[in-house]
Amino acid sequence: MTALHQPPRQEPENRDATSVPANRQPAATRLPFPVVDEISRHCLGDDEPETVHIEVHLPGRVNHERLRTAFHRALSRHPRSLMRQTPVRWWHRRYVWQLTAAPDTDPVAFPPPGPDALVRARARALADCPPLDSAPPVRLEVIERRRDAADGTVLLLTINHTALDGPACLRVLATAAELYGGADNSPAPPPVRAPETRTDRPARPDDRAAGAGPGLARPARIAPDTGAGPHADAPHNGMLITELPVPARPPRVGGRAPYTVNDQLLVATCLTVARWNRRHGRPLAPVVVTMPVDDRPRGSEMPIGNGTRLVQVGFGPEERRDAELLCADPPDPDAVARLLRRTAARTRALKSVPGSQLGLAATLLTLPALPVGIRGAVTRTLRTAAAPWTSTTLLSNIGRIPYPLDFGDAGRPTAVWFSAPARMPRGLTVTTVSVGGRIQLALRWSHALLDEAAGARLGALFADSLAATEGDAR
Repeated sequence: MTALHQPPRQEPENRDATSVPANRQPAATRLPFPVVDEISRHCLGDDEPETVHIEVHLPGRVNHERLRTAFHRALSRHPRSLMRQTPVRWWHRRYVWQLTAAPDTDPVAFPPPGPDALVRARARALADCPPLDSAPPVRLEVIERRRDAADGTVLLLTINHTALDGPACLRVLATAAELYGGADNSPAPPPVRAPETRTDRPARPDDRAAGAGPGLARPARIAPDTGAGPHADAPHNGMLITELPVPARPPRVGGRAPYTVNDQLLVATCLTVARWNRRHGRPLAPVVVTMPVDDRPRGSEMPIGNGTRLVQVGFGPEERRDAELLCADPPDPDAVARLLRRTAARTRALKSVPGSQLGLAATLLTLPALPVGIRGAVTRTLRTAAAPWTSTTLLSNIGRIPYPLDFGDAGRPTAVWFSAPARMPRGLTVTTVSVGGRIQLALRWSHALLDEAAGARLGALFADSLAATEGDAR
């Protein structure tokens, strides 16, 4: 495992100024901020930038100008990605996106290669957020890696999460791959799953609510673990990336598995938090995991923006009865098996119930009845007041990459990592991708919660907890 140390903020090297357009192009359309974008905009802070990081490892080298041209053309094919925020004053009723005909600045950079080039690019991805007032709110850095056996390339995308999410930017990158390599990069069809059996009683509202959280009880907070190291008080996030084997599952019965890899990841997250807190002397409290659900199509018609809705997967009363067994070292296999089956039922119910992205309260907060300055102050006040009831952590499981991401002579990805911003009070996000039969894991944390050494220990505990979910399959 590799823990990321945070150097001071610095600008990307070797940005080609000659490729930047001299003038901004006229806007084609103005769009009011959707609910998710506005809530994010109200809560921005310089200490914890709202960035999404995507890292794609290719086995070969790319042609610089071909890649730059392909990425620019891909942005044009998805016009919603070419946007900037219009100037705003506190008395305005809305934040507004302005779609542009071309990038305001060149989003593609080629830092000089070197042994620490990737480490520095990752650090910029966590600390240096693309601005909202310049289109596009995305930066693509191309890092060439020179190894003894072969050359390789890392495409590192940094996204301003107020404007776009990871799956939307991955769709743009798939279009760029198609334009660069000439191969079809259409998404693979989703896996065929056996239909749900209807032998049991219909789901009731209280069943659906079983996964929504701990009710009036405050969710568990991850025990802080910070030392006096050089990055203990550093702003921005820390990050650890590694890869793990996909955990085994029991054989399918009637074409259906009793639980999915996503359920195993949710359980591993719950076990990690519970075991971490037990080791740090924290009292038992219900773990609540926020889980993004993305129902958008993956083809070229995919809506670009922030398109996921968030659901809360709660681990509460039933887990309390098994707490000693689940927090044992190693966790009891029978208790883990029971937790997996309960989690599968919860996630099926949550995914089957449609809902708004952030709920009714967020919708009401973004109604343009008051100026944005007042709405922003109210939103930040409510966010602070609601902090004790915020979920414990966020798990974003991208799953299998739906696109080949075939970059022609540069090849297809050998590894892909995503990471989501980790702001307090959660302070930790877990993001996973499945590539080549391996799980690419990124842990990202606030330095107010963990230091680098603690982040590495938490990553090792997550790997152990994920392995514990295989007990039912052995």
